[in-house]
Amino acid sequence: MTLLAESRRRFVVEGHNRALRYLTGTAITLDLVVVTAAVTLSMLARDRLDVFEHPGPTVTDTLGLAGPLIIVGWLIAIALAGGYQKDVFGAGTDEYKRILGAAFICASMIGVGCYLAKFPLARGFFLCLFVFGVPSLILGRFLLRRALYQARLRGALLQRTIIAGDAAHVDEIASVLRREAWLGYQVVGALTPALEQQTETAAGVPVLGNSEQLLATVTEFGPDVIFFAAGALGSGNDMRRVVWDLEAHDVQVVIAPSVTDISSERIKVRPVGGLPLIHIGKPRTVQASRWAKRTFDIVGSLALLVVFAPVFAFAMLRIKLHDRGPVLFNQTRVGRDGVEFECHKFRTMVTDAEDLLAELHQQSGYAGGLFKLKADPRITKPGAFLRRYSLDELPQLLNVLRGDMSLVGPRPPLPREVANYEPDTVRRLRVRPGMTGLWQVSGRSDLSFSEAVRLDLFYVDNWSMLQDLTILLRTFQAVFGSRGAY
Repeated sequence: MTLLAESRRRFVVEGHNRALRYLTGTAITLDLVVVTAAVTLSMLARDRLDVFEHPGPTVTDTLGLAGPLIIVGWLIAIALAGGYQKDVFGAGTDEYKRILGAAFICASMIGVGCYLAKFPLARGFFLCLFVFGVPSLILGRFLLRRALYQARLRGALLQRTIIAGDAAHVDEIASVLRREAWLGYQVVGALTPALEQQTETAAGVPVLGNSEQLLATVTEFGPDVIFFAAGALGSGNDMRRVVWDLEAHDVQVVIAPSVTDISSERIKVRPVGGLPLIHIGKPRTVQASRWAKRTFDIVGSLALLVVFAPVFAFAMLRIKLHDRGPVLFNQTRVGRDGVEFECHKFRTMVTDAEDLLAELHQQSGYAGGLFKLKADPRITKPGAFLRRYSLDELPQLLNVLRGDMSLVGPRPPLPREVANYEPDTVRRLRVRPGMTGLWQVSGRSDLSFSEAVRLDLFYVDNWSMLQDLTILLRTFQAVFGSRGAY
């Protein structure tokens, strides 16, 4: 059986993933439950809490008709804001923005409606309604998104995807979609230019046909999504005709420009004369080194030093009692702009660990980059515990306070690692290294060196304070889960 025939057989066997159709209904049901609960709790809070005055009838007595109208009106506001469109589920902040926008619309409708109808709506109820309702709706959507992620990682609720373009761009997009499996795009085939005669791309994506056979391929296979990459079509007019041809088919069209690892905050789409021009903002490397981040590092490191003082004492005692060796391990690392500094860690290995390194390199076939062993024989018993929960890195708070490091940033490399850097990799030295970073919350030592570098470069170019806060919160989850720690 040929590769193309096998791809066709897989389509027939798998069939269309109908569960995706129920995602919108699930979101509506969830929002209905949340809004109904918010209305009920707000009525109870207004009538029973002493903080609100009760000069007239209870809220329960006056909301027999208005209560259901508020519930239905809020759901309609979410729908008007686009909160139930299929393309908002699963990724990005657009879904949450639409929920907040719908809440503003609903509040305006209630306020204006009660004024015009002279309806005596209790102010305490109005306040509680949105205090309870808005966070609950966002939390509900967050939990729905997490459930969607888990289902996709288990192979459910996937969108069958065909990528059209030249083989190199197909592989580039396919690698991103496979890496970010939680997005739910299942790459099942590609359409390449007629001049490219091959049954599969270099990355193993089956070629279902050429770009000129797009409509026939969609009719035969019925994919959920089609990605158009560079080389797929000859002109803008071709793209317009394709969209017209696909109008009668239930398929989502996605244009994938040759732009990767750039955050949405740096991208703006501005249609000019019918051309959707993509404007890319400058990298945020300079912003990642300004006073706001440095102030946050100083305040944060001081607070954490106070909070973790008992942990410091416990770790120092265990290390000292184990072999009477030094408590701290000081190692030369490379910081911002290539400046070397002494990085502090609790000692987790035997005292002659550096002398044994060359032999371990030879035994493991080390070829450069980050060196990690899951069963490193140099690690002591207390060291294994400290590494499991990343407690060995707590002394780096002193480096942060001193200005050598930041709370969040790329991993501080060794001088010998920097000596072997590719030109692009050197860019990760443009900011202060961090105690934690995208590499740690995305898998830690389970990641390859190239993947860790990719994440570090993304952080350097797309820095934001909100991203720092998010990484810090995710760090606790990664550390306590001990994922990728050894």
